[in-house]
Amino acid sequence: MTRAPIAPYPALRPRRLRQADWIRRLVRESAVTPSDLIWSMVVHDGEEARVPVPSMPGVERLSVREAAKTAVQARALGIPAIAVFPHIDGRKKDASGSEAANPDGLIAQAVKAMKDAAPEVGIMCDVALDPFTDHGHDGLIENGRILNDPTIERLVEQGLMQAEAGADILAPSDMMDGRVGAIRAALEAAGHQDVMIMAYAAKYASAFYGPYRDAIGSSKALTGDKKTYQMDPGNTEEALREVALDIAEGADMVMVKPGMPYLDIVRRVVEAFAMPTFAFQVSGEYAMLMAAAQNGWIEEERAILESLAAFKRAGCSGIITYFAARAATLLGA
Repeated sequence: MTRAPIAPYPALRPRRLRQADWIRRLVRESAVTPSDLIWSMVVHDGEEARVPVPSMPGVERLSVREAAKTAVQARALGIPAIAVFPHIDGRKKDASGSEAANPDGLIAQAVKAMKDAAPEVGIMCDVALDPFTDHGHDGLIENGRILNDPTIERLVEQGLMQAEAGADILAPSDMMDGRVGAIRAALEAAGHQDVMIMAYAAKYASAFYGPYRDAIGSSKALTGDKKTYQMDPGNTEEALREVALDIAEGADMVMVKPGMPYLDIVRRVVEAFAMPTFAFQVSGEYAMLMAAAQNGWIEEERAILESLAAFKRAGCSGIITYFAARAATLLGA
């Protein structure tokens, strides 16, 4: 990019473009709108309408009925999509995550209820087994090893169930090799050619997922770690290879996860592929901001919007965030 020559002071005074709100808004390079947000939401199969998540102040597990109400709320706020995650009764979990593909299960019920209540709002579902396995991993295990190809077979079954329930976007988050291509082929064969795939293309083995595991009830079940399938936090070139593979296999959109600690990855992905690229402002990021705000260490509302602006500045098409409803309300004020 060719840059104009910069005049010396005092001919150029950069503060002229900061002197009032109207001119700051007029020359702003990046801005967040409600249309940039995907609302991350947890649903549960209990009787309570709302169950607070202690490690995520302000976040609650919602019943299916409440999830339908929030879809209507999302529509009113101008939020285009919701990403739904399940918390199921532990008695339904097993080693193979069989409940993940249940056509009468929690996710199917929630998707149908939200689409009935607000069909204009897109619904995104994770394709992963960890909320459904009794060991907390994203795949099938044999002798302590995560099995790639047998896991993909289960993921395909799960994804097809979600598509049949009415999900608009499938988001494979498991990081098994080849799963995007397998899911895309299955969708095409089943007549679901319009169902989109947002691949968790660069998902890192991160310390920032802890509160989410509390929210879906997998933290106590998880044995070991996920470093054999999620990416090493020190790697960048590997992220580009992963993204390239997922695009080649049929992903419509790609995602980097976590978000703020990996904005350099977002920028490289955007510049390398020019594909719709999203980032997930994960549970740990949310919890840190809320904890600091509740202790009076930062200004909560400003910090929320500033954190979201960082994603747009890095080049994101949108952000998956637990702050979506709050941010959309602030942006519309």
